[in-house]
Amino acid sequence: MSGPYVIRGSVSLPEAELMWRFSRSGGPGGQHVNTSDSQVELRFDLANTEALPPVWKDRALEKLAGRLVDGVVSVRSSEHRSQWRNRETAAVRLAALLAEATAPPPRPRRATRIPRGINERRLREKKARSETKRGRTGRDWG
Repeated sequence: MSGPYVIRGSVSLPEAELMWRFSRSGGPGGQHVNTSDSQVELRFDLANTEALPPVWKDRALEKLAGRLVDGVVSVRSSEHRSQWRNRETAAVRLAALLAEATAPPPRPRRATRIPRGINERRLREKKARSETKRGRTGRDWG
């Protein structure tokens, strides 16, 4: 890996807690693809990590519940021909996934009153539209 992958703020993916697995990529290729283990699977034990603050860890466990297998989140990459680039892609993808999962929930919207002028304008336009439509009926055009 080229460096620490930042999740949020000063928290980054700990190299010691990452589990890498390599295998042969599928798809078309030639003699090279049949012999090289370029596909990367990166696993991170989210349930037992000490790298994340407890609040973030709980939030991530809740948001990623569908992706977890025994508390471990897994990311796979096989887009590139080289194992090194697939390692980079998988690490960036995992960091982005954890950043999104640990993000705080959005603030609830505070309800505000509609200004009087805007409401009056809406009612005027509504009445004008009503008059236009009412004028289209009851006429003998023929």
